[in-house]
Amino acid sequence: MTIYFETDGPVAIVTIDRPDVANAIDGPTGAALADAFRRFEADPALSVAVLTGGAGRFCAGNDLKSMMSNDPGRKIRVDRKGDAPCGVTRMLLSKPVIAAVEGFAVAGGLEIACWCDLRVAAEDAVFGVYCRRWGIPMMDGGTIRLTRLIGHSQALDMMMTGRGVSGQEALSFGLANRLTPKGKALAVALELAHQLAALPQAALRSDRISSYQQWNLDLPAALENEYDHGVATVATREIVGGLARFASGDWREQPLS
Repeated sequence: MTIYFETDGPVAIVTIDRPDVANAIDGPTGAALADAFRRFEADPALSVAVLTGGAGRFCAGNDLKSMMSNDPGRKIRVDRKGDAPCGVTRMLLSKPVIAAVEGFAVAGGLEIACWCDLRVAAEDAVFGVYCRRWGIPMMDGGTIRLTRLIGHSQALDMMMTGRGVSGQEALSFGLANRLTPKGKALAVALELAHQLAALPQAALRSDRISSYQQWNLDLPAALENEYDHGVATVATREIVGGLARFASGDWREQPLS
């Protein structure tokens, strides 16, 4: 087994566990990773997922040796339709995913991290387009998501040079949303996940999905789409409880960390 799925209350914890290859993704691992997130998406008891890698490493991308293997069972899927080479990166889930990044999130591992909604990274974690040195293109959404996350100029710098980015630079870019001491990324990501899971979910998911869907819409269509999601959220009557809590003084609560 190379993908582990655990739950902690409303939080799913998905772990890539191929320590002998720095958690690189081969065909079966990519398929199992996609299945794990389909399981998360389908379970109404789960609100937030945390994606991490075992043995202090996030993911080194595609398993290059499996790409050269004659064993069709190990081959990475590279098709126009269906699951992406790394399994999950063509999915748009209705619920948030947080990456807990230790060690290297490089090549396809960077693309998986960019697919996640938020990234909690150890101070010495490294993000990079390391596939540049091997002549391998990004095919898991990296040219799109990296550019949208950190801006075109900085994304081109990373994509063309293949250099690694870590620490305060990753935080300033928006690659990392939180920095932690080495070895603490998973704990902090789980704390953040439980904070998100404790919030009213209909409005959180509505705003999140509108934020993703606006990218391929012009402004009037994006505003209409936001309105439609908002109206659907109001119809759940989640807002009634929120207004009651506000009136009782819950607005004095401390903000999320």
